[in-house]
Amino acid sequence: MQIDIITLFPEMFAPLFTSIPAQAQKKGLLELRLIDLRSYGTGRHYQTDDVPYGGGCGMVMQPEPLSRAIKYADSDPEKPAHVIFLSPQGQTFTQKKAEELAALPHLTMICGHYEGIDERILQKYVHEEISVGDFVLSGGELASMIVADAVVRLIPGAIDAQSAAEESFSSGILDHPHYTRPEVFEEMAVPPVLLSGDHKKIALWRRRQALLATARKRPDLLASYPLSQEDKKLLKEEGFSLS
Repeated sequence: MQIDIITLFPEMFAPLFTSIPAQAQKKGLLELRLIDLRSYGTGRHYQTDDVPYGGGCGMVMQPEPLSRAIKYADSDPEKPAHVIFLSPQGQTFTQKKAEELAALPHLTMICGHYEGIDERILQKYVHEEISVGDFVLSGGELASMIVADAVVRLIPGAIDAQSAAEESFSSGILDHPHYTRPEVFEEMAVPPVLLSGDHKKIALWRRRQALLATARKRPDLLASYPLSQEDKKLLKEEGFSLS
């Protein structure tokens, strides 16, 4: 997979060259390129922004530098880029969206700044806008790292396939609690079922705990989750009402 990130601040991206993203690159599963937008700027000062037409505060990122950077990223006709603009106006990023993006061969992400980017870039080059939440950041760099990290870990071979399948949101609900040594920590013991060796009972316990964790922390997820009659009975027994 190829991921290109168009940014004014390539020095911010150290997290994508550590941990799982770094391993994916070493394995040859990922080609990650940081495209410095400043090098595509206009004039002797490599300008990338200007005042907005119609007046108003702030600056707007110019279309010419962005167009040149996008065309550079999308120069391989055999691997066309799916262009994403990180924006608070975009579709909220989810695990399902990460899975969709991970199936694509080439992503190009644009990190915005100031008041945003020229609308003509959105109309001509951008395939979709993505938001990481209903809040505003100083720029798109942090958001692009979040999207890239979530996508990279889903590339086949980047991490153990079973681990990815059992993580929170992969099944539609949250993950179950996890424990490791020591067996007793500050007078709190590991649940006995996890020490039983009975894999069927352990699987059932984990399933129940995942449902309960979701009901406590993210009940909104249960609204679209296909609960079985056994699931509904368990939740009602634990005092959770189902609308």
